[in-house]
Amino acid sequence: MITRRDLLVAGVSIIAAVAGVAVAESNGKPIMHSSVFHWEDLKAKPTKAGESRPVFDAPTPALADLECHITTLNPGQSPHPPHRHPAEELMIIRDGTVEAMQEGKTNIVGPGGIIFEASGELHGLRNIGTNAATYYVVKFAPRDLAPAK
Repeated sequence: MITRRDLLVAGVSIIAAVAGVAVAESNGKPIMHSSVFHWEDLKAKPTKAGESRPVFDAPTPALADLECHITTLNPGQSPHPPHRHPAEELMIIRDGTVEAMQEGKTNIVGPGGIIFEASGELHGLRNIGTNAATYYVVKFAPRDLAPAK
């Protein structure tokens, strides 16, 4: 039997979900739904350290921000100095060898390796190989954190 409490909980949940969507859309970015992104459609942009291919950067039904890009670093290069941010980040190494610094500790990561950067922790990356290193970055921030920038 459905109680008044059940109806109240359902109502509050619906209002919270609608408010979350409204907040995400008010930031000027529409909510991203299920999508497919083809490599040939991703345009490379030159950077000081190599190149970057933006894939997407948008709120989703569950996240305040979900951002993905693909970075290619030239040998010896870093995309930026070590830093920290509220969002969490996942990096998947496609080609090359990188040195991942996390809270002062370093690890060597090659093709197929996965790096996770937790919220607020100091991290940095550098291509230590003799060839270009390419990796996928997925950055995500739940609705209760600052945007993933």
